[in-house]
Amino acid sequence: MATTKLQGNIINLLGNEVNVGDKAPVVNVVGQDLKDIEVGNKAQIIIIVPSLDTPVCAAETRKFNEEAVKTEVETVVVSMDLPFAMGRFCTTEGIENLKVASDFRNKDLANAYGVLIGDGPLTGITCRAVFVIDANGIVRYKEICEDISDEPNYEAALNAVKEVTETSCCGTCH
Repeated sequence: MATTKLQGNIINLLGNEVNVGDKAPVVNVVGQDLKDIEVGNKAQIIIIVPSLDTPVCAAETRKFNEEAVKTEVETVVVSMDLPFAMGRFCTTEGIENLKVASDFRNKDLANAYGVLIGDGPLTGITCRAVFVIDANGIVRYKEICEDISDEPNYEAALNAVKEVTETSCCGTCH
């Protein structure tokens, strides 16, 4: 069973563990307009956060929003927040370069990617993780942050995106 930490305390993660080289699970999450967004089926950065309504998640989303315009890969931030709260966050923070989505309905993404917190005070929401998927739907980068309160390694994630777009078609020009 995969784990992460919350302020140094070990937290178990539930769901299917997905690793680099695996075929990415294709699942639907809910956009702020309540329409489905499919993830895992094309070149994407999937950024998973517990809630946009925390300082670390907000900072991470702002950082990836800045970087999203520099890449041809679709960038999606997924949390358990309700779509209405996500919309308010994006308006307040000026988030325009990436998609925000929620896994609140069925927790399909959390279970499919093995990022569902299984115990502790945050049981039932997602940990902090980043997956980079190539145009063929293969996981090329994975980071489950060691502690939920830590930001991800932006440089490593963005370098993985560069490798994906330099070595194969990113899938956006078709």
